[in-house]
Amino acid sequence: MSKSSKYRLELQGVTKQFPGVLANDQVSFAVQPGEIHALLGENGAGKSTLVKMIYGVMQPDAGSIVWNGEKVHVANPKAARKMGIGMVFQHFSLFEAMTVLENIALGMDGGMSQSELETKIRQVLQHYDLTLDPHRVVSTLSVGERQRIEIVRALLLEPELLIMDEPTSVLTPQEVAQLFDTLRKLSARGCSILYISHKLHEIKELCDGATILRGGQVVGECNPRQETSTSMAEMMIGGNLKQIEKGDSREFGDAKFVVDGLSVEGEGDFGVTLNDISFTVRAGEIFGIAGVAGNGQNELLLALGGEVRASVADTIKLDGKPLGTLGTSLRRYFGLCAVPEERNGHGAVPDFSLSDNAVLTARNRQDMVRWGIINAKTATGYASSVIEEFSVKATGPSATAGSLSGGNLQKFIMGREIMQVPEVLIVSQPTWGVDAGAAAAIHQALVDLADNGSAIVLISQDLDELLAIADELAVINEGSLSKTMSVADASIDEIGLLMGGVHGDPVATEKQTEKRHVA
Repeated sequence: MSKSSKYRLELQGVTKQFPGVLANDQVSFAVQPGEIHALLGENGAGKSTLVKMIYGVMQPDAGSIVWNGEKVHVANPKAARKMGIGMVFQHFSLFEAMTVLENIALGMDGGMSQSELETKIRQVLQHYDLTLDPHRVVSTLSVGERQRIEIVRALLLEPELLIMDEPTSVLTPQEVAQLFDTLRKLSARGCSILYISHKLHEIKELCDGATILRGGQVVGECNPRQETSTSMAEMMIGGNLKQIEKGDSREFGDAKFVVDGLSVEGEGDFGVTLNDISFTVRAGEIFGIAGVAGNGQNELLLALGGEVRASVADTIKLDGKPLGTLGTSLRRYFGLCAVPEERNGHGAVPDFSLSDNAVLTARNRQDMVRWGIINAKTATGYASSVIEEFSVKATGPSATAGSLSGGNLQKFIMGREIMQVPEVLIVSQPTWGVDAGAAAAIHQALVDLADNGSAIVLISQDLDELLAIADELAVINEGSLSKTMSVADASIDEIGLLMGGVHGDPVATEKQTEKRHVA
């Protein structure tokens, strides 16, 4: 037996270069059969490029991929699947108007009758204790159930290696537990798993080993079970991780932002209708809204930010001023800033420079426009300040938004709004796709903004994020908002059940909680 044949996958000096960027530099690591192996690194560390080469989406410029002891050329994803490599991407590739069975059939390489495929799907579901109806239409499924479609599609190929890219970013705590059960069963039968996640406590709980990348290079390996989340984060960033400084006895002012009976019809076939949304945020307070993706978060941000107007002005008030029927410009004039979930095309115009993107939202509060004329020097200075303050990796304020990595664009957009010091900040997914160091910096900036007297509405699918910085919390599900809870007294089980759709039924809540504890 050769030395490398004890490994399922081995990378030897893999290098990949793009114009001006060395994405992977002599990367070498190995994964054993049945091992759950984490790939850790900051934004831009080279993780995504690496797994795309393993899966055949792109080819290395140098180095070798060794599969079960033999050097291989992975020509494309179809070749990867034929070898026994499966991948579940962070963003699902599903047609909402089609059934589970039809979606899985579209992703299969070989010809198979629908009845044969359904039989195989049911066998996989039974073997891994997964619940999923092959005849359900995808639009009726929760996000966790949709992820199961992607997993089942991969499992039908009986993979020897399964790559998971940020698999828990949109799942409830209960769905995360179910996913981990499935991955452990896969591991037990010998399937190797390459796991990418920014949630380091999950890495510690699930993974057997980890490879740490920084700047495209391997900078270390570790056993996650012998590390802390902080120690792994510090290996990733190559320095000390800044801890969030949040006072234990924070004091809040008067009610600053009041939403009372906000109802908005959903748009299109899959839009979510907002039903009688009500909450109050005091000056200096961070109000968190938890929920699984697709339950009305985007509709709520559009309604609060003014992109969709309410029919009654008094449904939204800032310092007592009715804003409900006003558009975005007037709401910003009165001190409301907003950050949408989608960075490119919504939070920023990709083909515009960072200076021009700053003008789009900060022109009034930063005095960039006089008599209809843009002061380019002021705009450039403000963009430069955001780049410096939020450690945005960019060539300067003239760089286009589309030239930045996703994580760096997120830092710029967050900084652009926070540095305006708004009276109210509405933000959705503030640390989506950013690494641990950048996330900590953004969290601290939000806490500092609240300490300065601003009211913050934080919409997030990351429950850990909400528990870390929010003061009060509610859960949105199917367009309805739960009761408000103090984060200090909140039960993770109760929040998870509310995220999954259990509303105010004490018997159902108790049964679901007991079921999880037994499991």
